[in-house]
Amino acid sequence: MTARKGSASLHARAGNWFFVSMLVMASSAAVLTWWEPDPVSLMGAILTLYLVATSWMTARGSGWRRYEWAAMIFASSLAVVLGLTGWLALQSTDGMIAGVSQQPFFVFGGFALMAALLDCHFLLRENVNQRQRIARHLWRMCVPYFLAATSLFLGQQDDVFFFMAGSPLLFIPSLATVLFMVFWILRVRFAKQWLRPVWPTFARA
Repeated sequence: MTARKGSASLHARAGNWFFVSMLVMASSAAVLTWWEPDPVSLMGAILTLYLVATSWMTARGSGWRRYEWAAMIFASSLAVVLGLTGWLALQSTDGMIAGVSQQPFFVFGGFALMAALLDCHFLLRENVNQRQRIARHLWRMCVPYFLAATSLFLGQQDDVFFFMAGSPLLFIPSLATVLFMVFWILRVRFAKQWLRPVWPTFARA
């Protein structure tokens, strides 16, 4: 969060650790839903895997373009499945399916659709400059971080220390993630001198 984006030392190394840890976390969450069914956790895990994978591919450059097309198709399919599931929940007598109301399906489905459309826009563009590539990499890393922080600190109230339960301090990790994301995207997109020296190292990272 604090390292200059594109630095070959701190940012790249921390980013690799973050990428692997998020893959392990999301994969384990998805697997655990087989033993304790939780559609919301499963949706969050799938989206996290998709976002961190496409963010990592974006940072690696155009060599992963065919896989980014596959990721776009995956996100589009996920949006359709979640949208249809939400519609089925909406049509049910109690407004739920598998014990979950229609809202999470529409929220996650809408987010998957938005990401798929952005994928399509990114892939169809003939020229993507380094600012746009870094910004895409940034938000696709920060959103999963936001989901993980929110799930841990706000979604696990029964598992935190008793003196932390219900504390407004639990909002800080989620809020800090959003603020860092906004700061870095604005800096990448609009600050000319701050990022120019580190672009070449980002491209090689």
